[in-house]
Amino acid sequence: MTRIKKYVAAATVTAAVLAVPTGAYALTSGGTSSTPSASVPSAKPVGESAASAASGAGVRTADQAPSIRVVAPGERVKAAPGVRLWLTEEGKYWSTPDMDEQFRSVTDGNLDLSTPGVSRQSESVGDRYFHSGVYYGSRAAARVEITTRTGRTVRASMVELAGKPGWGAWYTTTELPPVAKVLGPEGAGTGTGTDTGAPVDFIRSVTLYDTAGRVLATLGN
Repeated sequence: MTRIKKYVAAATVTAAVLAVPTGAYALTSGGTSSTPSASVPSAKPVGESAASAASGAGVRTADQAPSIRVVAPGERVKAAPGVRLWLTEEGKYWSTPDMDEQFRSVTDGNLDLSTPGVSRQSESVGDRYFHSGVYYGSRAAARVEITTRTGRTVRASMVELAGKPGWGAWYTTTELPPVAKVLGPEGAGTGTGTDTGAPVDFIRSVTLYDTAGRVLATLGN
């Protein structure tokens, strides 16, 4: 029997939102939300774009932005070894070796699609840490990057349905964080260090850029 896991954003944030792993998080230009979890081409290869780069603040040049892959509703994309991700008009779905089907809705009212924002779900898959989410609120979205606590910046792959719906999904992987970094309520670190017994989130931020390299939204802590 297929297992389905839904993720619902807890709140909404403006220009910055608190991020947390092993659950789901969402940020909009008006509030913060949390909840974390994970993203590969199917028959048509799509690979994961993970590029290390210095974490530059502010503007990125448009020619650095990878193209956004347009997929058909239900088309399975290989987001990572053992991970498949697909879109429908209702939102983002993905499956991992440990979970048959997970879902992040764009129609349940938890995301304000009229305002630029980005969400994240993170989970361990094998020897990697898988991250995925929804970007939304702008037809000019062109790039998603995540920055880890170690200062590493990783560029994500992006997919969306035809017709420029104003939202899409992103995905990438990073190394697994130390266990102490991701413990806490719902897997979301809330403290400032492991020595206090209050772990912090391994992902420092998720940033959405437009076609001109300007920051549209940042989900971070």
